[in-house]
Amino acid sequence: MLQRVERQETEVVPKAKRRTFTAKYKREIVREADGCTEPGETGALLRREGLYSSHLTVWRRELAAGALAALAPKKRGPKGKQVDPQAEELAMVRRQLDAATARAERAELLVEIQKKLSLMLGVDLPKPDEDK
Repeated sequence: MLQRVERQETEVVPKAKRRTFTAKYKREIVREADGCTEPGETGALLRREGLYSSHLTVWRRELAAGALAALAPKKRGPKGKQVDPQAEELAMVRRQLDAATARAERAELLVEIQKKLSLMLGVDLPKPDEDK
């Protein structure tokens, strides 16, 4: 006898997105955290804003380094490739050289075929330096 198995619904969880904070927000939080004097105030601030102490540490370090612009969100991922104009030109010249070499090899092959065909048929081909 076969038992009937009930299917369970699978829940699709949305993918988490990385949070980004503006430079203005970061400065305000650092100022507010620096103004905390009572024990536990900083922790309450971080809980209220949903932040970690590491956020505060990094933002303070960036602010102390004088990098106010560094507080702006940074783009993540691989950096774009720097295009070297000389490398592009070199690649183009190499492609042209490869194409010209291929054409020259085809032309030499055709000349060889013509020579062999003329030998087989007994036809004398004019030499290149002879005038017509």
